[in-house]
Formats: sequence, C-alpha cells, structure tokens
Amino acid sequence: MKGWKTLSTIADVDSAIESSHKRSVVLFKHSTRCSISSMAWNRIININNDESEFVGFYFLDLIQHRDVSNYISDKLSVNHESPQVIVVKNGEATLDISHLEIQPQEILDNI
Repeated sequence: MKGWKTLSTIADVDSAIESSHKRSVVLFKHSTRCSISSMAWNRIININNDESEFVGFYFLDLIQHRDVSNYISDKLSVNHESPQVIVVKNGEATLDISHLEIQPQEILDNI
C-alpha cells in the first residue's frame, strides 16, 4: 500500500477532505470480504506511483470502520457503495464510482 494513507477515524476523513483544497484526494472504500472489492483494489493500488506528489490517496477498510464509511457518505453526499472510489476536490465529491466501474484510467482522468 505504498503511498496510500489509511483512514480509520472521522478526524482522518476530515483531514483528507481539508487537504482536497490544495490537491485532489482519492478515497478507496474497500470491503475485505468481497472479491469484487479485492479485484478493484488490485487494479488501482499502483495508480499513485506517478501522481502521489499531486494527489492524496486514502484507503478505508470499511468492515473495520463502518462508522467512518458512513461518515464519508454523509459528509460528501454520496450513496454508500462497496467497493467505492470517491475523488474529492475543494471539499466536494467530483467522482463517485463503484464495483466494476473502478478503473485506473477513470480515476486518473478525474484527478
């Protein structure tokens, strides 16, 4: 998970969203019990290699931190999905994709 910061508290989420006023933020909500989520994670785990200077990458294990996952949904006004990628710019969700829609190029095109 090199380059991905872990979200485990509501304060972590608030900090990530606040940082989106300086650079884009990518949030990945992962269900460790779901094979589709694992497939999506394997697709995107390395997209941060070229972009990490300009984009903040954050990972949430939503099984362990369901309250944090719910907070993200409420705070950014997006429906809860799993797996889910949310791109945040200037404190607002600008991309919300889930399941098989999660593709590296889709994320890169929107950061």
